[in-house]
Parts: sequence; C-alpha cells; structure tokens
Amino acid sequence: MSLSSKKGKSRGKKKGLLKRKGSTGSSGSHGSGDIKIASDKKHKAKAIQEAMRSDPPDIANLRRLAISDGGLLRDDLRRKAWPKLMNVNVFEIPPKPANIRAHRDYRQVVLDVERSMRRFPANMKEEQRSRLQDQLVDIILRVLVRHPELHYYQGYHDICVTFLLVVGEDLAFAIMDKLSEYHLRDFMDESMDRTRHILGYLMPIVGKAHPELRDFLERSDVGTIFALSWLITWYGHVLTDIRHIVRLYDFFLACHPLMPIYLAAQIVLYRSEDILRVECEMTMVHHTLSRLPEDLPFEHLVSRAGDLFIQYPPSMLAKEAELEFLSSTTISCYEDFEMATNQKPDTVLRRRRRFGNSTAQNGDVKTVQLRKPTNLALKFAVWAISASLGAAALAVVNVVNEWF
Repeated sequence: MSLSSKKGKSRGKKKGLLKRKGSTGSSGSHGSGDIKIASDKKHKAKAIQEAMRSDPPDIANLRRLAISDGGLLRDDLRRKAWPKLMNVNVFEIPPKPANIRAHRDYRQVVLDVERSMRRFPANMKEEQRSRLQDQLVDIILRVLVRHPELHYYQGYHDICVTFLLVVGEDLAFAIMDKLSEYHLRDFMDESMDRTRHILGYLMPIVGKAHPELRDFLERSDVGTIFALSWLITWYGHVLTDIRHIVRLYDFFLACHPLMPIYLAAQIVLYRSEDILRVECEMTMVHHTLSRLPEDLPFEHLVSRAGDLFIQYPPSMLAKEAELEFLSSTTISCYEDFEMATNQKPDTVLRRRRRFGNSTAQNGDVKTVQLRKPTNLALKFAVWAISASLGAAALAVVNVVNEWF
C-alpha cells in the first residue's frame, strides 16, 4: 500500500510553514525554498538507494539517512530499507505454519484486530480491509507460534498493522519476528514488570533536562502510565496520521531500543508550558498529558530526542530508573542482535571522531569533523555544526561503550 503522494505533499507544506514562521522573506523566497526541499529529497532518495545497493548494504549510512530529516521519505523505499535495518533475509522468510489459530492467544488477538478499524485508511473498501485484518491476525500468531516464550499484549497489533500496510504480510511478519526478539522483548513477558522498568526512565530524563517540570509532575502524582500506550505501540495507537507513524518507525528501527522512551520524554518537555499551566493535581495533569496534539513538530521532536540520548545516555540513568541493564531483556538482547548482524551504529561516530572524516560520498548526507567535546557548551557547539547530518543521527552512533 502506497502513501507516497500524500506524504510528499504534506511534508512539503509543513516545511514551508516552518520556514515562513521564522522568515522575513517574500513569497518568492518561499518558492525557492520549496524547490530546494524537492531537490534535497531527490538527493536523499538517491543516497538511500545507493546505501541499499551497496554490497554488502551500507547499514551505517542507511541508519543515518533513516534518522535524519524526513526519514526514509517514501513507502517504496521503506519496503526495501526496513528489512535491511532489521537484517531480514527477504528470500528466507519461514512459511506460515498450519496450526497458528490454535494458539492460546488467538481469541484475544482477533478481538483486538476487530477493534483496529481506525488504523486502516478511511476510504479502504470493506472487503480489502477485512482481508488485511485476517493477514494481521496471521502475522501476530506466526510470531507467537514461532516464539512460545513470548506473550501477546494489547497494543502489539498496533505495531504490526503499520508494517502490514507498508510492506505486506510476509515482510511484516519477518520484521515483527526480529523486533519481538529484541526491541519489543520486554513488553512480551508474562508480567509487566520489565515494561514498568522501561517507563522508569521517563522521569529521570525529564528531570535532567527540566528539574522544575519533573518536580511538578511528581507533586501531582501523575506517574508514567500516561505514556504506556505511546511506548508499547510505538505511538501507533495514539497518532492518527500514518505519515507521522511511519516517520517515527524509520527513527526507531535505526535506533537503540530505548529511543521510544526518550521521544516520550521529549514530548513531555516540548509541552512543558501547557503542563505547568494546569492545576498540580493528578487527573488534570493526566488529562493534559494523555491527549497528544495533532500538530506536534515530529522532525523537531526526533532531533531533540536524539539530543537527550546523547546528553543523558541510559548508562547515566539506569540506577535512578531502578533498572540494571541485564534485568532488561530488550537491552541485553540488543547487544546480541548487533553482534549477530554486524550492525554497531556507535562505531560510525567513533570512527569519524578518530579519523576526522568530513567527506560526503555518493550523495550521502554531509558529515563533519568531530572532536571530543571538553565540556557541555562545546558539546552543544559540535551538535549544532552537525545539523546537516540530522541531529538525532548522533544519538544512534554515539551509544556509550558500556552498552557494547
């Protein structure tokens, strides 16, 4: 299913609006900006295709492109890039077992999928939607049958349906099969203990960036439950625009498994003025937090979430979040994933810092020479200079050594 034409049109408009907001130029300069945006997208699409055509695929470059402004741009590119980011062999996808509907979670899966109508395009014919819902049930059950140690949770289908709509049934299964072993693993335990541990990172991140806001939230006793559906559905359940959802999936697939909680923290920080204006009382604060505005600036949020990851990496927050790394299956398994797939995003920045590589090649997004910052101010300066790479790209390639 292709959403490319609408996506390109909407992003062009959004970027134009953002440009006008801070611009004193004329409408003629705005037209020139639109031409530049179109040229940049064409240049980036070529870079994405070249990264995928490399033998072997240039995964480090593909990660940077997936994270930087606009993500992977179009669904036809995502169909090829998403499997590569998850190291899926598209020629060796296991066939569908014959007995999947005998699984213990079959009834619950069907109930959730039947309630997922809003996740399908409004103009889709009922017959097509019904067929896709059957495929969605099969995708979920194929993963669960293949991994009997995993437990289905409500919200898992919201992630599956996004992949189904973009890449089709078999590739969606293959991607979800990998994600369920790594990025989503903590959510698929029999209990929610590890999910609560992941949520435990939210307040420490917010507190590092905005102590006053954290104090307000804690005094209100709002907790972190408002962000649960954001986290366990990768925002698929709480956002209505598929363009925003797939953009975030570009980001998450190229990043560390904890990036969704960093994005949650950044959303809270972005809305700090709205939050601090309400009465410091649990129901009022929860009501404000749980309703996401439709006009969130997702490119800005993605970039700033990357900033947060750089400034306050999980190793810094683990003790405060009452989470030892090895108690999280998602985190500990992620190292196995990177070792098995030879995908170590942090090595890219380390190599650039070591050799000072500032040359853009083959239409790649520009990189800059980086040196180790001596203090936070210098770190911000280096960060600003690196904007052409896309701020959040550094979040992927700068994971601290303790993780690997």
